[in-house]
Amino acid sequence: MKINSFLELKDFQKIIIENEKIELDETLLDRVETSFQFLKEFSRNKVIYGVNTGFGPMAQFKISDEDTHQLQYNLIRSHSSGIGNPLPAQEVKACMLARLNTLSLGNSGVHQSVVYLLKELINRDITPLIFEHGGVGASGDLVQLAHLALVLIGEGEVYYNGERKTTKDVFEAEGLEPIKVEIREGLALMNGTSVMSGIGIVNAYKANQLTDISIRLSCAINEIVQAYDDHLSEALNGTKKHYGQQKVAERMRAHLADSKLIRKREDHLYTHFEEQEKVFKEKVQEYYSLRCVPQILGPVLDTLEYTENVLENEINSANDNPIINVADKHVYHGGNFHGDYISLEMDKLKIVVTKLTMLAERQLNYLLNAKINEILPPFVNLGKLGFNFGMQGVQFTATSTTAESQMLSNSMYVHSIPNNNDNQDIVSMGTNAAVICRKVIENAFEVLAIEAITIIQAVEYLGFQDKVSSSTKELYDEIRKIIPAFSDDMVMYPYLEEVKQYLKNLK
Repeated sequence: MKINSFLELKDFQKIIIENEKIELDETLLDRVETSFQFLKEFSRNKVIYGVNTGFGPMAQFKISDEDTHQLQYNLIRSHSSGIGNPLPAQEVKACMLARLNTLSLGNSGVHQSVVYLLKELINRDITPLIFEHGGVGASGDLVQLAHLALVLIGEGEVYYNGERKTTKDVFEAEGLEPIKVEIREGLALMNGTSVMSGIGIVNAYKANQLTDISIRLSCAINEIVQAYDDHLSEALNGTKKHYGQQKVAERMRAHLADSKLIRKREDHLYTHFEEQEKVFKEKVQEYYSLRCVPQILGPVLDTLEYTENVLENEINSANDNPIINVADKHVYHGGNFHGDYISLEMDKLKIVVTKLTMLAERQLNYLLNAKINEILPPFVNLGKLGFNFGMQGVQFTATSTTAESQMLSNSMYVHSIPNNNDNQDIVSMGTNAAVICRKVIENAFEVLAIEAITIIQAVEYLGFQDKVSSSTKELYDEIRKIIPAFSDDMVMYPYLEEVKQYLKNLK
């Protein structure tokens, strides 16, 4: 893929998920070079933050010409201070691509060697060691991006061929040269929102997967109970003017199009009223977790779409400081590195993913509770009641995991803590928000895996394998390859992990 200026999220998917290689367009390289040469000339007799001044609250100190290059190295090394779990490779790769893209806009004044080396690291799957903890998301992802910059100057550590190695050794093995600081390469690399954006892009991709899975599982449960189709109808959902709700209902109708189990109300409850008993044997309406799926998942879909739009805007924006404007022949000082846009979206995304998880947990409870579904044995137990346990044990896991996500859904966006000698007196906590959102997404996959196994067991008990929709039958067949139908109790955790990985790999 040739990179020029504007990247869509689907481009990130091709590069990050599908490992497509990238090239740098000549116009991109020209733009970077023009910006670099302009800043080099413009900064000679002017005070430019981070070029010939100290940083943050020490910006009032002038830096002598002979120390300006060392200043950048000092900044990178001193801020390489992250701790905790390393970020996953996909997220780091997304971060590098986001940083490459914003530096390529020509608003940063960096040397061409920076974007070239970023391109090489991406193409060769060399991922810098970047830690989860460190950034407050106000001067951007200062600490996390310092770890990226550290690798670009040939120091620090990377993951290479699945192993953690020193950058120096990997560069020697690959024939790569570190960048040499020219003007402001350290600050330009570190001031920005690329880590929170990179994590956010991966989060959005996985949230899309979760939404699709949740819709499919919701369809399958409606089949199991032989629900009426009017709560999915275009006529009903069209009376509420929300795109997400209408889209979810449309997807459910598509999944259930060839089901032999979904019924029409007019064929049952709208005929022979006088002959009906005073107490109906069949439910007139299903529980909310079955009947209100479009209304519950609709906001998830709408929120996700807006989040993707914000992410796409951010990765195609200049988000460092100061901003170099070649056309105006001026350098503007401001706060484009502030991460509030991404922080808020990560909070919103984790909230709706938690609600999706809560829906799955309630649907699971419906299947496991024989008193409310009235068609399945307790805990979908295919063995001997009282002697065997069915899905009883895994419900505890689903419930506790859902509860954790509910707790984690408290906002990071409003948890600003002043720091940096109060220079950064209000911050975004965007990277924290993105990391916690990722945890909530991971939790959702775990709960959905438990729900999916339970659904397949329920289909087995009812003998509906040949009556369910082709969409549900495909799910049934694939999960049966992982976990056979069981009536005897068995150790579940290996199967839970395998089904979780199956769901995470669905396209």
